[in-house]
Amino acid sequence: QVQLVESGGGFVQAGGSLRLSCAASRSTFSTIVMGWFRQAPGREREFVAAASWTGGTTLYADSVKERFTISRDNAKNTVYLQKNSLKPEDTDVYYCAARRAEQVSTTHHDYGTWGQGTQDTVSS
Repeated sequence: QVQLVESGGGFVQAGGSLRLSCAASRSTFSTIVMGWFRQAPGREREFVAAASWTGGTTLYADSVKERFTISRDNAKNTVYLQKNSLKPEDTDVYYCAARRAEQVSTTHHDYGTWGQGTQDTVSS
């Protein structure tokens, strides 16, 4: 079972940047699809971005395209989410997730392992 630990969240003003990291516990990380989701209280968990095993296939939610970038370093068992041009509506708890499958998915039910979440707050 892969375990995931997020880091890098915090507080930033609108227009600023944050970089989230998610470290996986197992060396089989390179065979796992990785995703980022976010969730606000009382709302459904929302897809943000996902990357295939090699990082060659990436998907983004329309709301974050051109602002967020997902990348992964399989040698470090780590996936990143670079968030630029942040807006107050990007304030959420961000979760990384792992999916043991070949196909990238935007559906949170397709991911079987989740990190603990990290709170990001963007002030106006």
